[in-house]
Amino acid sequence: MSQEDPPGHPYQPYGASYGEQPPPQHGYGYGYPPPPQNDGPSANAIVSLVLNLLALVSCCNLLGLPGAILAGLALGKARAEPRSARTMVIWSWIMFGLGFVLSIGVLLFLGLTGRLDD
Repeated sequence: MSQEDPPGHPYQPYGASYGEQPPPQHGYGYGYPPPPQNDGPSANAIVSLVLNLLALVSCCNLLGLPGAILAGLALGKARAEPRSARTMVIWSWIMFGLGFVLSIGVLLFLGLTGRLDD
């Protein structure tokens, strides 16, 4: 029995110096490579949809309704038209943020003017 590896073996033989290592062979492996991860606007749209609906229900954020509608439309267009879906998701987040800021501003205004006092 020989201690040598067969010719063309992709691994470095035991005891060989670093310079004797064969070059890596690309393209070999098990099965097909995994498909690329393309969550794109769909994961972002789901989060935006949920947060806009929660803001609409819990905080009376009226801008949560158009934000939720935009996020829902973006979910429908995520695979067919990713560019327009991404734009809709961005506008959905803008609606969420603007509604949140306006709600805080109204509460501060009502609190500072004394209209929340009993």
